[in-house]
Amino acid sequence: MSGQSLLVPGELSPNRSVPGNIRRPEYVGKPAPTPYSGPEVQTPETIELMRTAGRIAARAMEEAAKHIAPGVTTDELDRVAHEYMCDHGAYPSTLGYRGFPKSLCSSVNEVICHGIPDSTVLNDGDIINLDVTAYIGGVHGDNNATYLVGDVDEESKLLVERTRESLNRAIKAVRPGRQINIIGRVIESYAKRFGYGVVRDFTGHGINTSFHSGLIVPHYDSPHATTVIQPGMTFTIEPMLTLGTHEYDMWEDGWTVVTKDRKRTAQFEHTLVVTDTGADILTLP
Repeated sequence: MSGQSLLVPGELSPNRSVPGNIRRPEYVGKPAPTPYSGPEVQTPETIELMRTAGRIAARAMEEAAKHIAPGVTTDELDRVAHEYMCDHGAYPSTLGYRGFPKSLCSSVNEVICHGIPDSTVLNDGDIINLDVTAYIGGVHGDNNATYLVGDVDEESKLLVERTRESLNRAIKAVRPGRQINIIGRVIESYAKRFGYGVVRDFTGHGINTSFHSGLIVPHYDSPHATTVIQPGMTFTIEPMLTLGTHEYDMWEDGWTVVTKDRKRTAQFEHTLVVTDTGADILTLP
């Protein structure tokens, strides 16, 4: 792997504005969201609204990814995604969620998740995860992917490819009647073939009118994840695999999570709805 220096926090730009005619999630301006008390199984109407939100989130992520290159700041990627969502009538779900100051998460190299876009400049050989969620029609659509910056070493390329494959395998394992721990079992067994760590303390989650409904989707084989999968359930799968330990440190900003050994990590995510025979991806562009 390249001998690049470890990340340090950059400078934040001013908060971006959202047009006043765009509906805000209820948590904006509050310390925390109101706990979700509704069902995990959603109505067909809600699912179709989520498909719209998911499509906008996926397209916003694609648009931001087009700008990934050495010399570009993570703040610039945030600007592109922010403007795309606003231009399409969606609110960037992360903006103001528990005080998060930006419209996407940008997690570079050793950052597992929740990196805050700032003045950090991407370098040739980096990898970067973009995590984009859109809120429109009263529902959220959440996705993320890891991208290569310029000429990336083979070890990092393989980590990214295999993390994407772990998500694909997990999606294929979703079936009504199975316990939700089948998802983590599939991811962990695949990751172990390559000696990768599987992050345990950050998980997939239920999503609908709530950004995080309370349903937890572990990416390792947890004996406690006994919820039975049912048609109409909506949740994310978002495995985080590492080249070393799954243990982590948190930066002082209270958001940025980095691997304890500072080795690289990758992540991919889709929002899904369970069908009668499997799972349908709602975050397709």
